[in-house]
Amino acid sequence: MLSRAEIDTAASDLLEAERTRRQIGLLTLRHPRMTLDDAYGIQSALMARKLAHGRRIIGWKIGLTSKAMQDALGIDTPDSGVLYDDMLFHDGATVPAGRFIQPRIEAEIAFVMKAPLQGDVTREEVLAATGYVAPALEILDTRIVRADPATGQARRICDTVSDNAANAGIVLGPARHAPGEIDLRWVGAIVTSGDQVVATGLGAAVLNDPVTGLVWLARRMAAYGQRIEAGQVVLSGSFIGPVECPPGTRIHADFGPFGSIGVRFD
Repeated sequence: MLSRAEIDTAASDLLEAERTRRQIGLLTLRHPRMTLDDAYGIQSALMARKLAHGRRIIGWKIGLTSKAMQDALGIDTPDSGVLYDDMLFHDGATVPAGRFIQPRIEAEIAFVMKAPLQGDVTREEVLAATGYVAPALEILDTRIVRADPATGQARRICDTVSDNAANAGIVLGPARHAPGEIDLRWVGAIVTSGDQVVATGLGAAVLNDPVTGLVWLARRMAAYGQRIEAGQVVLSGSFIGPVECPPGTRIHADFGPFGSIGVRFD
């Protein structure tokens, strides 16, 4: 495992990358033997610094939930990251130029909790603890390079987890739905960039049921002494591939009867 000093240095480097909008190199090249526990340790060190600087946790994100993404990284588990108050955008918002380094978006189902969740919970307990579900977009960004320019090595899961699971923002749609009244496996979206359809997908791509992601997250967080709190938002995982959002991009996600959501990047 990494030493406390190595974890603190990595966290400081990631914070500086976020502040300056200049990416750092792969942590898995710097520390070839780092583990997932090390990566979550770096993420926790980042959390402590952000909270000390006045940030507030508003929820959590689940990533790498599709089999295609897991196969691409050679893993068999999702990952997770933290949502902070300065990451929240509302439907129709404009993201200021220069806010992110290489923004991309993904379409997701957001769970807004009315009761806490922790430990070995069941699907039924997740639904009972959920106040409502809503359409959402996750904004991804990378404070770590996607691939090392010298070796060509791509980011690995330990890089992504260390970098807060590549999370940078959330756009929450206005629609509200009772979680038990909809088969979330069949909730889908048509995503357009400008006037062009760039992605489509169904909720079933998320572990065959988006609720399963929250079951996994509650168990993972318990292992690190954390829990999902009432009032928090949980992004359950994307059911489309990431869509690049260079300056001038206008994104609209049509979830049909579930609602719609849009965002623009200056």
